[in-house]
Amino acid sequence: MNFQPVLDAIDAELRPLLGAEGQVASYIPALARVPAAQFGIALRTCDGHEAAAGDADTPFSIQSISKLFTLTLAMRRLGDALWERIGREPSGNPFNSLVQLEHEHGVPRNPFINAGAIAVADRLVSLGHAKADLLALMSDLCGEAIAYDEEVAASEAVTGFRNIALANFMKSFGKIDNDVREVLSLYFHQCAIRMNCRQLARAAAFLCRDGAHPSDGEPEVTTERHTRRINALMLTCGTYDAAGDVAFSIGLPCKSGVGGGIVAVVPDQLTLCVWSPALDANGNSLLGLKALELFATRTGLSIF
Repeated sequence: MNFQPVLDAIDAELRPLLGAEGQVASYIPALARVPAAQFGIALRTCDGHEAAAGDADTPFSIQSISKLFTLTLAMRRLGDALWERIGREPSGNPFNSLVQLEHEHGVPRNPFINAGAIAVADRLVSLGHAKADLLALMSDLCGEAIAYDEEVAASEAVTGFRNIALANFMKSFGKIDNDVREVLSLYFHQCAIRMNCRQLARAAAFLCRDGAHPSDGEPEVTTERHTRRINALMLTCGTYDAAGDVAFSIGLPCKSGVGGGIVAVVPDQLTLCVWSPALDANGNSLLGLKALELFATRTGLSIF
């Protein structure tokens, strides 16, 4: 299938809607200044073909999309031991909820809510060189140098009171091994990675290739078994409280971030990244979700 006309048509249909609805993530000062009226879309097929439209080359803060890649690193190095302190169930609560964490004695419901990603970060800190290893992975996957946006990381650290509370809460239950400040430094930096749609579609392409490297398949990024499990978690937990609606209307594993990006996977076919900064009430890109629904409808691609 020639995907370029599909992406061009989606961009043309959504561009008149830019800035009309939704709000940028104003609780992070560095993100509050991002103009809402932007939209980008890009994909990469299993055999390496790429297509893009709109603001696909505009870099943005990937935020919680980074949880895909820290989870991949942790699963690759720790295997099933990772799940001793992290669940694999949808949360049914806001992504930064303290209530559920207290009820479940400091064990996060899944690795894609904030508490779960902080727990993953703790495991990576224990393994050493976590910040450098994450950037090396991202740069290797997309074939370009990737960096942290230090302004965004600092902005998150200054205003991340709830994430600080989550980390200390887990520490009080003995579920965090390392110094909370070091763990949160990694977490705030991973959220502050700066990439564009084209780079993210390329970086995530191992998820549609059974774990094979996006460029040439070697070396393997992760195992086929781990890839299936990551995609399963994306489907059930990757879009916060909207996961059920996303599965119903789009039918693809997705992972969103409050920077306005969403990565979606069509196993054995392609990965797709959409970006528009204005968010809905659940913290997902408003036009990003519309774009994914249009894509699924017009191509007929779904895991169901």
